[in-house]
Amino acid sequence: MGLTEGLIIIAVVLLLCVTSSKLLYRFGVPTLLIFMVLGMVFGSDGLVGIEFDNYELARKICSVGLIFIMFYGGFGTSWRTAKPVIGPAVCMSTLGVVITAGLTGVFCHLILHCSWLEGLLIGSVVASTDAASVFAILRSRKLNLKGGLAPLLEVESGSNDPFAYMLTMIMVMLIKGEGAGSIPLMLVLQLAVGLGIGFGFAKLAAMVLRRINLEIDGLYPIFVTAVVVLGYALSEYLGGNGYLCVYIIGIVLGNSRIMHKRSLVHFFDGISWVMQIMLFFTLGLLAFPSQMPQIIVPGILVSIFMIVVARPLATFSILSWFKIPFKQQLLVSWVGLRGAASIVFAIYAVANHAPLKGDIFHMVFFVALFSVAVQGTLIPRLAKTLGLVEKESSVFKTFTDYQEENQTKLLEYRIHPHSPWANKTIIEAEIPEEILVVMVKRGRDVVVPKGSTLIKVGDTLVLSGQNFKVLRNLRQDKQHKHPKDAPPSIGEGG
Repeated sequence: MGLTEGLIIIAVVLLLCVTSSKLLYRFGVPTLLIFMVLGMVFGSDGLVGIEFDNYELARKICSVGLIFIMFYGGFGTSWRTAKPVIGPAVCMSTLGVVITAGLTGVFCHLILHCSWLEGLLIGSVVASTDAASVFAILRSRKLNLKGGLAPLLEVESGSNDPFAYMLTMIMVMLIKGEGAGSIPLMLVLQLAVGLGIGFGFAKLAAMVLRRINLEIDGLYPIFVTAVVVLGYALSEYLGGNGYLCVYIIGIVLGNSRIMHKRSLVHFFDGISWVMQIMLFFTLGLLAFPSQMPQIIVPGILVSIFMIVVARPLATFSILSWFKIPFKQQLLVSWVGLRGAASIVFAIYAVANHAPLKGDIFHMVFFVALFSVAVQGTLIPRLAKTLGLVEKESSVFKTFTDYQEENQTKLLEYRIHPHSPWANKTIIEAEIPEEILVVMVKRGRDVVVPKGSTLIKVGDTLVLSGQNFKVLRNLRQDKQHKHPKDAPPSIGEGG
């Protein structure tokens, strides 16, 4: 295949992915399912017939995709909404993964007659859940969940992939007969190095972004991209968990006051979509539908066991300790969709040449498709039946790029000598993120605001947003403390 033909195929695939997702998104069909099916259509058993069976190349492609997908998963998580549920979410993403993997491994050994190690490998690979699929459904139906369930599911799904990856690597080492004595050291390195580099890089990057003033705005996303890639690579080189590292970088940066955050959100949202298309399409391309009949029965058995037994037991045994109501636990147990990460981890097992008797890749591929098709389509109905749909707020509130859907208002706020924002840059002033500084009026001049723009006494800030309670509080405090110097009324427009 020549370069021109390859570019034509890539362009056609992207167009098909975008248009098909537009058509099916409104019905709550997750992008994972759409892109994978398209990959299978283009594969060697499909209509186009592209020959592709290189697991090592697929592993490298998927690794790059997961770097940005996991980073953006952290970058888009609002710590303010996640903090109240961080305890149960982390327990679900760690202990819950172990329980799910262990129970599924026992089932595979006893029912499917796999060896103990191979059964536990299957359990480890499918133990993580997929946030992209869950929130694609919630977003398409514009549903939010009561009781902090949306942020709980977001944090759990975003943080359990690194833990499932560690379990997968441990099982691969044991199957290959590599030293079991090195596993404790590996675990310590995976966690310590991944967390250490993640927090260190994120704090350093946030400090640089607050102080640096690049002349070209497009260089800021490139800077963050370099930080993410370097963090992953350095963590992996030192024996750490690169995926945990980039997830931590995402959470810290996404919840820090940095310049150009809105443009960074939009940039990495686009990059994340490109990576999802590339990853899901590659997985579909690697799958051979002709081999599916051989694993349909065991695949259905594993899927049903995880839906009915493994996930509920893990959920109820953990969330009961946090006194979470039964209905909420029931929904959490149902929403444990398997996704792309599980299939990627199956590729890792095959690419590492682990001596496996079964076709673990197609088994996990089928489990993921079954989970999305069955569990995914029933999430909205189950949430409504259990009375757990929050009608007064949007699921977008779970994310740091959240914006109210109400009509945007414009306010003018004059900076007085005692204003807490006076003589500070916009980034240092700690203006609430839901309020955007549109322009700065300085005498007869109009200043286009940047994060490094200094707010001077006498400036009038034109602000855009919905929640201006903080500004009215500032004005009231000013009038109370310094009535003679009280600022003029805050103007409001539509």
